[in-house]
Order: sequence, then C-alpha cells, then structure tokens
Amino acid sequence: MKKLILIFALLSPVVSFGQLADSTQRLVHVRGAVNFRDVGGYKTTDGRQVKWNRVFRSASIQGLTPSDLDTLRARHIYTVIDFRGKQESAQAPDKLLPDTDYLLSPAGSDDGMMSKEQMSKAFKGEGFLEEFYGKGGIKYFGERYRPLFQKLLVMNDTTSMLYHCTGGRDRTGMATALFLYTLGVPRQTINADFTASNIYLRPMMGRMMKPMAEQSGMTVAQLNKKMELRPELLDIFFNAIKNQYGSVEAFMQKELGIGAAETRMLREKYTI
Repeated sequence: MKKLILIFALLSPVVSFGQLADSTQRLVHVRGAVNFRDVGGYKTTDGRQVKWNRVFRSASIQGLTPSDLDTLRARHIYTVIDFRGKQESAQAPDKLLPDTDYLLSPAGSDDGMMSKEQMSKAFKGEGFLEEFYGKGGIKYFGERYRPLFQKLLVMNDTTSMLYHCTGGRDRTGMATALFLYTLGVPRQTINADFTASNIYLRPMMGRMMKPMAEQSGMTVAQLNKKMELRPELLDIFFNAIKNQYGSVEAFMQKELGIGAAETRMLREKYTI
C-alpha cells in the first residue's frame, strides 16, 4: 500500500463535483505551486465560521518563487507541516521563509519510486485508492496527523499554518477533512472542499496524464476515472476510523490528543 502514495500525490482527474463558488477568495495565486488554498470561510453547524487566513493547504511547494515567498510572508505562514515521505521530501525540499517552523510528518508515505511494472499493476488493479483511504491506511492516520493537530493547538494567533503533500489531494485532503470535522463543519461542505482538488489540479494533470497513461498502458480516460476524488473516499476514510475506534471522536482523543477540551480550544482559535 505504501508504494502507491507517490501515484496518489501526482494524479488527479479533470472532473470535479466540488468546485467552490468562492474560489477567487480561497485560491492563493502563486507561480510555484498548485492547489494552494485557504481552508477558512466555511460555516459550521452551530452558526460560526472558520477563520480566514489562518490555515492553508497545498500541493508541493518546492517551486515557490521569491514573489511567492512574499505572498507567504504577507499571510504570516511561518508553520509548515509536510506529509511527504523522507525520500520524497528530500528530492524536492520545500521553499520556506526564514525562521519557519517546519515539520516532516511522513507516516505511511513511500520512500521509494515505483517501477513501471509496479505502477502499471497498481493502476490496473481494483480498489487501490479505496485501500489507501481505508483499511490499508488506517494504521498511519494517527501518527501522520498527530503533529498537525498538536501544532494547531499551540500556534499563536499572529501566524498561519500551511500543510501539504505532493499533489495536495489525498494525504492533505484527509487532514483537511479531520480539521473541518473537528471545527463542526458539515460533511457536505467537507466533501466539496475535498473534491475541489479535481479542478485545482487540472493544469498539472493536463501535462502529466498522457505520459502516465503511456507508462501504465492505460488510456487517459481510464486513469482519470481511477483517480477521481469522490465523496465516497471520505466515507471510506471516516468509516475505517469508526470501525476501529468506535467513533471519530475516540480516534481524535486516542491518536491525536484531541479530546473535548482540546476540541473547544480549536474551535475558539479557528472559528468566529
């Protein structure tokens, strides 16, 4: 299962059910990264709103330009959580502002590149993406996302956080789903944010799909279908957590150190 992560990081379909109406405000326009967006602005079930300009998600940021770093500086992004593997991140180090609090959180991430044969086999198999979000990935969720939530608890109110992987869609998408769930954002909204990566990654995929199809022996249409982000993947993700821990809240308490008191603290810090 671990060897599939680099595929997930690099692939995205060209169709999405979740393109957001507020994308002009949400999307952070930088030259050296894609799928870079604000997680704020969403309404919660109790009538509050997630704060803008506090938490951001993105694909890989190794290509950020000097002007992009000025954008990070203007948004006070001095905390970065990287969900990529050790080798994955070493091959493409993040571009960061001086004095950034950077943390690599690589649990479950593949440290090796797949061969053409391995990639072809994975593409042609059934359910590999579902496995990644469910029973094959559950053993990594706690270790991977604990650092994120512990940083969210202690981050001061004058700085912002960015978390990312390579494509900013799978590992990053699950992190965002947990964060928004904890703040009380409804699942319909969480699903929309998740599937919006299908649109935000379209420019990158336009360049990548044809060679990936040739390498795997599949058509571009087949790859798009295989890799489409769907709300059902988050259903698998949350159901895997519930099946193992009894509830999402029990998982948060046991694996992430987020109990009732910490949940109240996060809602106070990141919603208004």
